[in-house]
Amino acid sequence: MKRGHRTGKPKGGYPHLYGRHAVTAALANPERVIRKIWGTREVINALELPSNLPIVYSDVADMARYVPHDAPHQGLVVEVEPLEDVWLGDLLEQGAPDDQARRPILVLDQVTDPHNVGAILRSAAAFDALGIVTQDRHAPPESGVVARAAAGALEIVPWVRVVNLARALDEIAEAGYWRIALDGEAKETLGTALQGANRVALVLGAEGEGLRLNSINHCDMLAKLPISPRMESLNVSNAAAIALYACTTR
Repeated sequence: MKRGHRTGKPKGGYPHLYGRHAVTAALANPERVIRKIWGTREVINALELPSNLPIVYSDVADMARYVPHDAPHQGLVVEVEPLEDVWLGDLLEQGAPDDQARRPILVLDQVTDPHNVGAILRSAAAFDALGIVTQDRHAPPESGVVARAAAGALEIVPWVRVVNLARALDEIAEAGYWRIALDGEAKETLGTALQGANRVALVLGAEGEGLRLNSINHCDMLAKLPISPRMESLNVSNAAAIALYACTTR
């Protein structure tokens, strides 16, 4: 997939990924540039690493300086360059072949919690979604928190960042996708909304605020998950996982 080029040191410094799933997935990704790796001698010696990769042998306590407080780094931390940008047009072209036509796209409207975005990436990988789309300024950057929650999926699920989400939804519609906004107040269930749909884009909003009206106005249909009235709503990452499962079983 074609990617845009990023130059210069990212604002806030280079991301540090940690934990064995996140790090080994980054090492296996040919599109990921690894700048440095820290690890215990036992962990490092168990890995197959490029000969030109700077390695720093460290103890567990020392590596805590490179990760958020109490983060479970499992004796392994890498400094990486952010992945190059993925363009929405390229993602939509990837969905063109018949064997990929039923793979959904996830559109996140101002979902800013990195744990949620990471969990959604993990579900997107598990249910073979085509990719996720977020706003550039209202989504978390690549980070160790996102990568840890994604359990390796950050390296394999295309993540498109756009300036204008409404315009992106219009482009998604032009590519033949049925845009379903998930809203707990909707009259129809997701199962009904998926009937007869081929390509689907699932649009989810942040917890609390939900979807913005402008995003809803650029969708084809509102739908809800049929949860018990005893519970008002689900965490957005749980809702995404259930909605993706529904797409695979339609």
